[in-house]
Amino acid sequence: MNPFRALLRALQGAGVRFIVVGGVAAVLHGSSRLTQDVDVVYDRSEDNLKRLAKALARHRPYLRGAPQGLPFLWEAKTIRAGLNFTLTTALGDIDLLGEITGGGGYGDLLRRTVPVRAFGMRLLCLDLPTLIRVKRAAGRPKDLDALAELEAIAEERERREEE
Repeated sequence: MNPFRALLRALQGAGVRFIVVGGVAAVLHGSSRLTQDVDVVYDRSEDNLKRLAKALARHRPYLRGAPQGLPFLWEAKTIRAGLNFTLTTALGDIDLLGEITGGGGYGDLLRRTVPVRAFGMRLLCLDLPTLIRVKRAAGRPKDLDALAELEAIAEERERREEE
């Protein structure tokens, strides 16, 4: 099974409220770039933190890049105490983001989403203009590299809408 599909299905199956952002969102909008992980912005409400903890617990989440053996307990309390988590799991890598630069948190971004069918699921994905804005705001080389393609996709969509 595709690791993106497995991770997203685990979240969705547990009723986690989240928005797909980052490289997977770019691919869903038509980008040809490869990505190695799933990035999601998650709702930080207490009930959602519990669902998020439960959704990934059986897949052995661990802080990506942390030394093996470092004590790490994946539970709602841990998520509440943090904000953004880069994790490796038995299903693949996932970045759980409480907020993103240039976009804010789940509540701020919810009105900037589009529903998409992907990986056999209905998902909320960051809309293309907002994805472009947050990639520009992040300013990382890999985000800046992706901008030209995403802007070309946006221009093509605008052109088609005008016809």
